[in-house]
Amino acid sequence: MKLREPSSLLADLPRGAGVLIVRLRSLGDIVLETPVIAALHAWRPDLRISVLVEPRFAAVLEGNPAVTEVLSSGDFWATARELRRRSFAVVFNQHGGPRSALLTAASGSARRVCWKGFQFSALYNVRVPDVKEFYGVPLVHVVEHRMAQLYWTGLPRGPIPRAEVFPQPDAMESAACNLAKRGIAPGEPYAVLQPGARMPEMRWPVEKFAAVSRWLRTQHGMASVVNVGQADAEIAAAVRKEMGEHAVVPEPLNLRELIAVVAGARLFVGNDSGPAHLAAATGRPSVVIFSLTNPVQWRPWQGEYRVVHTGAVFRSRPNNRTFAEGEGQWASAISVEEVQRACAELLPR
Repeated sequence: MKLREPSSLLADLPRGAGVLIVRLRSLGDIVLETPVIAALHAWRPDLRISVLVEPRFAAVLEGNPAVTEVLSSGDFWATARELRRRSFAVVFNQHGGPRSALLTAASGSARRVCWKGFQFSALYNVRVPDVKEFYGVPLVHVVEHRMAQLYWTGLPRGPIPRAEVFPQPDAMESAACNLAKRGIAPGEPYAVLQPGARMPEMRWPVEKFAAVSRWLRTQHGMASVVNVGQADAEIAAAVRKEMGEHAVVPEPLNLRELIAVVAGARLFVGNDSGPAHLAAATGRPSVVIFSLTNPVQWRPWQGEYRVVHTGAVFRSRPNNRTFAEGEGQWASAISVEEVQRACAELLPR
């Protein structure tokens, strides 16, 4: 196999060869890696697929039948030694940052794949064209962008699997007990509300989530469970003040518990964030609120969902990136009625 002929790379791998996929973080990005992993496994089930992630996100891949092994990215040199010891036939860097680039190089693999134009590109000997060159359009969904690495190295094009995570039985049991203690009986329908997001401009106001919570209770007989994570400390007080009397606000859930709670929900309503992708990956109908992020790239991958967005205009950048133009595109501009209508479309009459 000649590296200047990358289209034969995957097909020429011997049976049982080890493949490493590097996607260090974050929650939504790891969830959106699962279609890529599933597509490769479906075509070459003989390959041993390892995935390198930060330990806090490993639960996303727990129980995934396409993943042979989840490796933890910890101390750089210890991680590098562990990767080199495994002698991977090929490494796909689906992260693209400096740490992932250096770990890809440190793996010692003879085949190191990433996109053109990313940092430390000299460390890769298989460089995949950018979106415009590869697909002929300026922008695609994040999953399609990542699939380009596999297509370029020989995976036949075809339908891309949906994102999928696998809630574990012990976590499901623990989540059900946790909710029962807070008044949600086993089998009782509930919605998961996600008021947090990585930037304040992306956060729909807590008082509007409270209005939706009351509406779900009065119009659909549905309880609400509000996910307030460790990173949402600044909004936790507002959540408990506005919603504590008519919604369940548990203490921050660990990732395994969050997956289980989302998987048991009848509906997910939240800002564009990692839990929104968990909802799609567990087959939950979802209403996702977009503001500064582009739904063309970041909408739930397949599944049953509705997008509510501010109407922001996005300008494309190289390497499948965009930014919102102009002002007044904060999530707060979206009305309660818009979100309620989207919910109603997904709920039984």
